[in-house]
Amino acid sequence: MTTTASSASHSHHLSPAFPGRAPWGTAGKLRAWQQGAMDKYIQAQPRDFLAVATPGAGKTTFALTLASWLLHHHVVQQVTVVAPTEHLKKQWAEAAARIGIKLDPEYSAGPLGKDYDGVAVTYAGVGVRPMLHRNRVEQRKTLVILDEIHHAGDSKSWGEACLEAFEPATRRLALTGTPFRSDTNPIPFVTYEEGDDGIRRSSADYTYGYGSALADHVVRPVIFMSYSGNMRWRTKAGDEIAARLGEPMTKDAVSQAWRTALDPRGEWMPAVLRAADQRLTEVRKAIPDAGALVIASDQESARAYAKLIRDITGHKATLVLSDDTGASRRIDEFSSGDDRWMVAVRMVSEGVDVPRLAVGVYATTISTPLFFAQAVGRFVRSRRRGETASVFLPTIPDLLGFAGEMERERDHVLDKPKKEGEEDPYAESEKEMEEANREQDEDTGEQDMLPFEALESDAVFDRVTYNGAEFGMQAHPGSDEEQDYLGIPGLLEPDQVQLLLQKRQARQIAHSRKKPAEEADLLELPAERRPVVSHKEMMELRKRLNSLVGAYVHQSGKPHGVIHTELRRVCGGPPSAEATAGQLRQRIEKVQEWATRMR
Repeated sequence: MTTTASSASHSHHLSPAFPGRAPWGTAGKLRAWQQGAMDKYIQAQPRDFLAVATPGAGKTTFALTLASWLLHHHVVQQVTVVAPTEHLKKQWAEAAARIGIKLDPEYSAGPLGKDYDGVAVTYAGVGVRPMLHRNRVEQRKTLVILDEIHHAGDSKSWGEACLEAFEPATRRLALTGTPFRSDTNPIPFVTYEEGDDGIRRSSADYTYGYGSALADHVVRPVIFMSYSGNMRWRTKAGDEIAARLGEPMTKDAVSQAWRTALDPRGEWMPAVLRAADQRLTEVRKAIPDAGALVIASDQESARAYAKLIRDITGHKATLVLSDDTGASRRIDEFSSGDDRWMVAVRMVSEGVDVPRLAVGVYATTISTPLFFAQAVGRFVRSRRRGETASVFLPTIPDLLGFAGEMERERDHVLDKPKKEGEEDPYAESEKEMEEANREQDEDTGEQDMLPFEALESDAVFDRVTYNGAEFGMQAHPGSDEEQDYLGIPGLLEPDQVQLLLQKRQARQIAHSRKKPAEEADLLELPAERRPVVSHKEMMELRKRLNSLVGAYVHQSGKPHGVIHTELRRVCGGPPSAEATAGQLRQRIEKVQEWATRMR
């Protein structure tokens, strides 16, 4: 079939029920990118079509509009939607019903009721009974919509099941809103093309990135507010380690400092939750029903955060612990209500649609770019022009890197170039991806991987990351300097946000210069002059220390171990593998001092 259509003539191709109320509150008229994708599809009439569109852009509206067109023109007779979670398959069924497509979200086996146009199922459900779905698509011409298609690569069995179930389908529409997986499992029904460098990358038929969506006012600009602070914990070996979030340290130390910050018994989380609640109050002056979400790592932490929120605000937080029927109902109730806070474990990170969410707290130690993008995607859906989103983060190098690269578009790479000594920040392991995409909240044993005891933590307002730039000077929670940033109006155009941040930082710098040096108890430098560096600098510092110790071995005749032990005794701190950047620099200076004395 080779039907073509202009943008102006699309409405008469759709079912009489369309546009009705467009899915999830979007406008009845298609957005420019949705219309462009429709035009391209109708022109080409492909069997497989991959649409990559940023979270909040309206992938569901596009997919259901296309489904309506294909049903109306008898290209297909039924629709199957495959979604990552139970909650999402119900959302799809509700959205489809609003434009006259009836999907059964409870389908499990046997013939489909005559009242239905198709089914909504999960990837896990397809994985259990692929032949059931294959029989259905063989019997009638079927459009299969694969929502967040990267989940088909979550496990080999899911990918194989999708291939087996939907290989006979008449049409397949694959959707994703976030960067693809960085493992090399091929994703079913995705085309890969080899580049000039010999590497095969996924090829999308239509792409609509965050940068384009921001320019079109389809999504909100995101203001990232990061908090540093001093952390102290005890390792399994019994060493007490103190470090400041954001300073260079080993990967293990970053992980342990991060977990110390997120410990609800410390001072960091209560301070950040208080700041986020103040930000929410400011945003609600312009957006009265604005809500906030804490994304937690596990059930125990989520319960503790909910208790903290009640203590801080005097109001109960909606608690979502797992992807069950009760959780789905609580999300729906929160979405349609005007309560301030929701606390959830992972499951709200992707696809779950609560358009009024405008403030977020990233309180999980998952550090994959995919999960981060999914999490931030919960806050970017724009309902009216000028809305902004605010996400609170710990000052962790990887997270600030992801925050600064919101507009970067990535494809799924099948062939990984492996160079000696080169680290790819996006090369997360399959194990991490399984953790990031886990549907159910379950005990993963993660807490046993790096046994430690969090001893104490405090919080310091560190910086604002916006549109790839950094602003602000360090400030104590509750200070006027922190309030300057928490009090940014909730309704602003993107360029106004940038201008306001520049003015606030200039005012901070001017104020700082007037204070006597002895009053500066925090590092008072603008954020762009306080770069958060990765563990690579730590590797360089340890390498330099070992080199100097090696030279001193020849000079003094003492063994390496004796010199390292003496440095620890004089300078304090744990072994160099666990020492902070400041401790390593202190030891470097000390061994240089010793070497100079012996000359």
